Amino acid sequence: MASAAEQLAANLNFKAFARADDLKKRIWFTLAALLVYRFGTYIPLPGIDPAALATLINQNQGGLLGMIDMFAGGAVGRMAIFALNIMPYISASIIIQLMTTVSPHLEQLKKEGEQGRKQINQYTRYGTVILAALQGYGIAVGLEGAGNVVSDPGLYFRFTAVVTLVGGTVFLMWLGEQITARGIGNGISLIIFAGIVAELPSAIVGTLELGRQGALSTILIVAIMIMAVAVVAFIVYVERAQRRLLVQYPKRQMGNKVYQGDSSHLPLKLNTAGVIPPIFASSLLLLPITVANFSAGQGPEWLNSITALLGRGQPLFLTLYMVGIVFFAFFYTAIVFNPKDTADNLKRYGGFIPGIRPGEKTASYIDYVLTRVTVVGAGYLALVCLLPELLISYAAVPFYFGGTSLLIVVSVTMDTVSQVQSHLLAHQYEGLVKKAKLRGRRK
Repeated sequence: MASAAEQLAANLNFKAFARADDLKKRIWFTLAALLVYRFGTYIPLPGIDPAALATLINQNQGGLLGMIDMFAGGAVGRMAIFALNIMPYISASIIIQLMTTVSPHLEQLKKEGEQGRKQINQYTRYGTVILAALQGYGIAVGLEGAGNVVSDPGLYFRFTAVVTLVGGTVFLMWLGEQITARGIGNGISLIIFAGIVAELPSAIVGTLELGRQGALSTILIVAIMIMAVAVVAFIVYVERAQRRLLVQYPKRQMGNKVYQGDSSHLPLKLNTAGVIPPIFASSLLLLPITVANFSAGQGPEWLNSITALLGRGQPLFLTLYMVGIVFFAFFYTAIVFNPKDTADNLKRYGGFIPGIRPGEKTASYIDYVLTRVTVVGAGYLALVCLLPELLISYAAVPFYFGGTSLLIVVSVTMDTVSQVQSHLLAHQYEGLVKKAKLRGRRK
């Protein structure tokens, strides 16, 4: 017999959605916020020559700049006020989380609950402003040294560019937090998701145009489409995969009643970190380009060589990207899931894993299983993100058909749909409670 939750899930329909007023308000707010973000990607920086900028971007689309432009929804190609996108915030989050493991002060704040989390978020915002200012200055210097892109180079242009880019990043950071609090889904992930999806139609049209011109063969285009569908199906399958640990609860007596022992399971997702590892790895790979821009291409030869090697399909780029994905898969999993706390909670409520002693033994066992699961999850992330890059790196196919973009789109979509379903279930539960109260009054 189906459980009450399964019956409610089976009854979810458009009629139930139409009655969920709070959910509709959240969805409309999210759509309006994303529309504001997309509008900002078309507002250019002052003092930029669009024709010279387009030429510069076309010459550098094959490297990491193309991937950053994909995350920014084309804002980098237009050098808009949102050109830095949300990447400085992500980089600041990485730095703060890394410092939490070595700084006693930050570690103590992390244990203080909601108040400590607010203070850590405040530090992250300060770090975002600093990183955005550094990257904005690097972009301004790089544009001045790129030819005739800047109409009036000088200190005034650098100042206005830095202020504009930092302001755009801070606004997106605030917008993402508002989406998370008042909308539906994770605001930061949805901003990146919106940038990728908005440029997807033009990428498809561009690919078909290359096929019409003979630059790409029809067989290759069909193979790319089939590969994209296969990658999406694989991502959905793995993202829903779990390793379930059996948990049993003994008989317990409450008053004069004795409750029979029950069994449940502890779900360990195959990919606990989600889309965070590829986004974090991409954000860190942006730093060498920022440093290189400070010298406007006139810096040390070794720095220019490293920047050149960070091109699509280059061994250094692929190696660093893979290492970053694997590292952040383990690092973020360790942050969001603490085996010791889970073991303590099980012990507090009388639960135990069959054959494993409660307490430290249970924590060690959960950590052992979680590590093995994370190895598979990290390998899956590296495979999904790098294999399509290897297959299409020399075929002049847009980044939007790569594994990273598909992973972000599919994962964010699944997470958002899951939250919509949760709101609908909560709304139906509220309706059932109200009906029960009315029946009780009639009786």
